[in-house]
Amino acid sequence: MAEPNVARQTKAARQRKIVDHLGSVSSATAAELADLTGVSPMTVHRDIDDLARRGILRKFHGGVSVLPTTVFESSSEFRMQTRSSAKNALAREALKMVEPGMSMLLDDSTTVLALARLLGDVGPLTVITNYRQAIEELRENEDIRLIITGGQYSRTHDSFIGIPDQSSAEPYAVDIVFQSTSTMGTEMTYHQEQDIVLMKRAMLRSGTRRVLMMDSSKVGRTSLNRYVPVSEFTDVILTDDVDPSIVAQLAEKTVVHLATSRP
Repeated sequence: MAEPNVARQTKAARQRKIVDHLGSVSSATAAELADLTGVSPMTVHRDIDDLARRGILRKFHGGVSVLPTTVFESSSEFRMQTRSSAKNALAREALKMVEPGMSMLLDDSTTVLALARLLGDVGPLTVITNYRQAIEELRENEDIRLIITGGQYSRTHDSFIGIPDQSSAEPYAVDIVFQSTSTMGTEMTYHQEQDIVLMKRAMLRSGTRRVLMMDSSKVGRTSLNRYVPVSEFTDVILTDDVDPSIVAQLAEKTVVHLATSRP
């Protein structure tokens, strides 16, 4: 029987409404989401279970959330919808470091994905990545030699993740590595999940030039796991709305580039 007084909506549209709402609040209960979407508690629980299986949201006692915490990162699908202007600004600045003929390694961050979308016009490149979204962006470009690395597929991160002694990232020596991570301070970078930390470290070791791309929402915060010191990166690209005092401290440890975050 159809639920009364509710305009018919597709399952995908309803779930997008749930995810969009959770992106603007810290958490919500199933009852709140049922009121939001105008469907029965049973239907909204099915939506929650489906989204949780896909790694898009996390269930906890009393509610659900899509937002990152100090322990868990938000899903790739959710991260792709956030701070797109800042990511595009970082990507435009990073593109200045790319020259035809280079070999490069791209991690599975949605920030670096914005750079992958700009590589099509650069010319011949060798690109190594473990991120399925980057693979989809680059796989049909005949000027790009695409190498896929990693291990077991992670649905939450939409990437292939292997432990360091089994990671196929280890054998490579590339001109430049582009990465982002969850948070950073003036001395250390961080990530919520240990398996991602290990994979990122294996990838970072492959690069002669090692570039970190971070928007202001990630700066001045910590997460559960230490990644690497800021000084491990030869370059850090920040959006220009980062506190100037933090920029000055980072500039003592690495080369800092500021990306114009405003149109």
